[in-house]
Amino acid sequence: MQPQQSPTSAPVPTSREEHGTRTRTAVLCLVAGLVLGAAGMGAAWAVSGDSDASPGGGTPAADAHAACEALDGFDPAKYIAKGSAGEVAINRYAAAGALSASAAAGDAAYKELAQTIRRSQDRHSQLFEFDATAKKDLDRAREICRGL
Repeated sequence: MQPQQSPTSAPVPTSREEHGTRTRTAVLCLVAGLVLGAAGMGAAWAVSGDSDASPGGGTPAADAHAACEALDGFDPAKYIAKGSAGEVAINRYAAAGALSASAAAGDAAYKELAQTIRRSQDRHSQLFEFDATAKKDLDRAREICRGL
């Protein structure tokens, strides 16, 4: 006599298999969302037009003028002041350097402005004060700004 075989039954899914399926579904939904979102942003940029055409923004000239505005509002005497006056001075000086560097990267016509501001910042970082050389470079940068 042969041993009796039990009827074949389908394997019962384990929680590990269910978890794997849920994870795959979540990942696929996330990827699909990212792709659709990127496509939507691309379409929005395409419809909005060229960023260089926007008035006053996104161009080397706009960066140079913004650097000059930051420099115009910068007072070296307030650089070490406590409170908001000192914070404003520090941030304006840093912004003038960053914006002039951006302008020079986009258009070589602004290279002298960027180099002059950078020399002033380098001198200040060496001495921790605005000596005659640093002030001379600041004055030169302001002259360049007046010519823009």
